[in-house]
Amino acid sequence: MEPKAERLQTPRAAGLAGAVFAVLLAAAIVLMRVAVPEGDAADAAVPSDRRWAVRLALEIVPFAGIFFLWFMGALRAHVGDAEDRFIATVFLGSGLVFVATLFAAAAAAGTVLDESSPSDFGRHYAYTLLTTYALRVAAVFIFTISTMGHRLGVFPRPLAVLGYVAGLVLLVVGSGVPWSELVMPVWALIVSAHIIRAARHAARAGAGG
Repeated sequence: MEPKAERLQTPRAAGLAGAVFAVLLAAAIVLMRVAVPEGDAADAAVPSDRRWAVRLALEIVPFAGIFFLWFMGALRAHVGDAEDRFIATVFLGSGLVFVATLFAAAAAAGTVLDESSPSDFGRHYAYTLLTTYALRVAAVFIFTISTMGHRLGVFPRPLAVLGYVAGLVLLVVGSGVPWSELVMPVWALIVSAHIIRAARHAARAGAGG
């Protein structure tokens, strides 16, 4: 009975981690947008009275990345042992690259922020890492987990379709539309809610059986 109970608890606990990741990443994005509300963030300088928002966002990003790793574990536990190896490899690779790119962008932004006269190169470098690479790798991650979940029947069709739409927005739109970065945390929050709900149903079914 103990291994079965452990399998029921793992998706629920890690699904909560996915929800925390979504909230933290959304908070970091909102803080950055508040600091640079208009224009291209790659060219706009951060006003001195709003640098606190950027610093707070950069402090949040590492914790968001840590919870994202737990979120990946939740998704794999929810999918189960029947996952497709090829898609699972892309899933893991894109997830790890997303976290690495997110950390690199945050580190670059922090370095530029600490400079008395931040260079255009450093600012563009951080912005390009986030919008050109991190968001598009996130799109690949969403595509793969949506495909894997739908094929194995653990994601309902509407959730899989939502994943494809979210991935397409991140892949095509990217940074062209303000606030489009929020697509990733919103999707993660919805998927986490589904995982938690499914875990509760499984726990009730196990208790009834």
